[in-house]
Amino acid sequence: MTKHDPTKAPKMDWEAIKAQVHRQGMTFTELSKRTGVHEDACGQLKTRPNYHAQKAVAEFIGEKPEDLWPSRYPQKRPRILDTNKYTPVDSQKRARGADRIAAE
Repeated sequence: MTKHDPTKAPKMDWEAIKAQVHRQGMTFTELSKRTGVHEDACGQLKTRPNYHAQKAVAEFIGEKPEDLWPSRYPQKRPRILDTNKYTPVDSQKRARGADRIAAE
C-alpha cells in the first residue's frame, strides 16, 4: 500500500483535471449524474471535498483521488505505541483505575 504525503503537491491542478474531463468528452454535471452523486458535486470539487465525487472524477481520468487531492487524504499512522519508547504514565500503572473504582 502506497503512503501519501499530505504536504506534497497534487499530481494535477484543478484546471488540468477539468481539461482532462472535457478532453474525454464529458462534463462534470453529466459525470455526476452517471455516477449517482449530486449533479453539482463534481464541479464543486475545487473548493468542497466530496469523496464520492473525487473518486468518480479520478477514476474517469485514470488517476487515484489521493494523487489529485493529497491534502484531503492524510497519511495514516500506526496506533500502537512502543512501550519501550513511551512508558505508561502513572495513571496507567495503577492496578485499579478511576473508571473501575467509579463503576463499582
